Amino acid sequence: MSRAAYFLLATLCGLMLAGMTHLSAVLAIPWLAENDAFARLRSTLSADRSELVAAPGDQSTWLPYPDPNVAVATCAYSLDEGPVRVSARTGPLFQSLSFHARGGGVYFAITDRAAVRGVLEVVVMTRRQLDEALAAEDPEDPSRDVRIVSPTREGLVVIRVLAAFHSQRPEATEAARSVACTIDREE
Repeated sequence: MSRAAYFLLATLCGLMLAGMTHLSAVLAIPWLAENDAFARLRSTLSADRSELVAAPGDQSTWLPYPDPNVAVATCAYSLDEGPVRVSARTGPLFQSLSFHARGGGVYFAITDRAAVRGVLEVVVMTRRQLDEALAAEDPEDPSRDVRIVSPTREGLVVIRVLAAFHSQRPEATEAARSVACTIDREE
């Protein structure tokens, strides 16, 4: 082999190693970040209420470019003490809930169109908690809860409420702020 072939091989190996290192670093960022969204919202674990992250017309937010017509609230959850019940009262404004695994992406989303009698309730649980709930359930009277299995024990619920008109901004802010995330003791 000539020197040029060795140089070309060494260059290709170096580029491959650099690419793998870069890809590993990018994929590790969510797990190594100390001030991620979950860490910022850790106080909502025991608050039982969502925390407003962005309100329409309010520029004091930690989101970089908030939508001026969408109120965004979040609450963190931990399934260590039991399933978490997320309850939202719906109204005339469009509302959506998205469930995010810690260090991962969205694993479930639902809108206010799935509400029953003006209330949208979702129970987040682990696979084991779901199995226990199903085993304890009365076959004659099954639960009507929307139950979802979280891929991780910790995560976030992001609530978005759209204010289509400027006059609906306070109503959207209040709707986002009123979502409850509580430990479900009934299961």
